[in-house]
Amino acid sequence: MKHVSILVLNDAVMASIVDPHMMLNGVNGFLEDAGKSPAFKLQLLGLTPMVKQYNGLFSVHTDKMLKEVKRTDLVIIPAIAGDFEATLYKNREFIPWIIHQYKENGADVASLCSGAFMLAATGLLNGRECSSHWASANLFRQLFPEVMLVNGRIVTEQDGLFSSGGANSYWNLLLHLVEKYTDRETAIMASKVYALDIDRTSQSPFTMFSGQKKHEDAPIRQAQEFIEANIHQRISVEELSDRFAIGRRHFVRRFKKATDNTPLEYIQRVRMEAAKKKLESSRMNINEVMYEVGYADSKAFRAIFKKLTGMLPADYRLKYNKEAAVEVSRR
Repeated sequence: MKHVSILVLNDAVMASIVDPHMMLNGVNGFLEDAGKSPAFKLQLLGLTPMVKQYNGLFSVHTDKMLKEVKRTDLVIIPAIAGDFEATLYKNREFIPWIIHQYKENGADVASLCSGAFMLAATGLLNGRECSSHWASANLFRQLFPEVMLVNGRIVTEQDGLFSSGGANSYWNLLLHLVEKYTDRETAIMASKVYALDIDRTSQSPFTMFSGQKKHEDAPIRQAQEFIEANIHQRISVEELSDRFAIGRRHFVRRFKKATDNTPLEYIQRVRMEAAKKKLESSRMNINEVMYEVGYADSKAFRAIFKKLTGMLPADYRLKYNKEAAVEVSRR
């Protein structure tokens, strides 16, 4: 039986404390119904016997104080909310305990959604890959430049450190952990009971691109704004570097450093974000959308769209445009 410690952090997202407890406890029930031994011993750990959440609207009663648990097999870090930097400070006492469990006791550590900020604060992710919510990616990279944040991936596992993508993506990480600690059959059972897609691997269809502008490089910020205001035009890196009087190679380096994208990647992302919005809300066909966002080659447009969203434009339109879905259902 694996000892699982679910941390009750200050300013945690309540669901990300309740859901892992519910699923892993449920898995124990599946196993017992099949005449097997339960797989998990679950404990809620906190700095105090009771932790208030959502400005006192809810409270969580912990099973044990953090200092009482000397050894565990799996640490689950819930998602955090509010001002991330302030929340990390409130939870700083958890950090040495997490490090000790991983380094000295060989425990696995799993962060759910924005809990990746807490895991990254331990330093254990330095030089390693990590997933987190796409909406906080820019801030994450600012705070933890030594961590390799992976765009779009639902679950990342490296050296006993697990992380998940945004919001409900953590259910897929929980399924991954169930399969790791039990077997595929049990994970499939859990996916059916909780109505989850067991092999979902990407959060790309849900990502909304918002260019990183919280940097001090004014010419690069102006270049970003120029790109965003002129998505219908053909824009080359040479044109941008000339417009802002920066040598091409130096411009590309500065742009990448400031935005975490090359100029070409940024142009593609801005155009694809505009295309997504048109596919979601307009009656334009695919080619009309393609021309509106500055593409003339349908093959290239579809390839880039799929690369960034994980879906073809037609499938994306059908998924998110209600009118398009109704038209198809009437045929």
